[in-house]
Amino acid sequence: MDKLTIYRQYIKDLLSLYNSWGKREQNWESQLIFDEKQDHYVWMKVGWEGSKRIYYSVIHFDIKDDKIWLQQNATDLNPAEDLIEMGVTREDIVLGLQPPFKRPFTNYGVA
Repeated sequence: MDKLTIYRQYIKDLLSLYNSWGKREQNWESQLIFDEKQDHYVWMKVGWEGSKRIYYSVIHFDIKDDKIWLQQNATDLNPAEDLIEMGVTREDIVLGLQPPFKRPFTNYGVA
């Protein structure tokens, strides 16, 4: 298997695992969105809490230029380190949620 196929599977496995840990709410749902054609992978929360709309990405990954970009992380989980434990190299993870000038200091890859 080539690297991109493996990375896609790692991301899908990780998001599926995280999603399985969450508690189920009556009026909102957890959605996993996997777009392998454009390489976007998102874990969303969607629904209502009373009259308040729930709609946000919990974790969002993209794959660009053979690297995994962590674009959003609204959890206390550490998906970058979990991907490293799965076999992804540090250099192949970019913290897109950090400004470009900070990325060289993150101990992960840069674009």
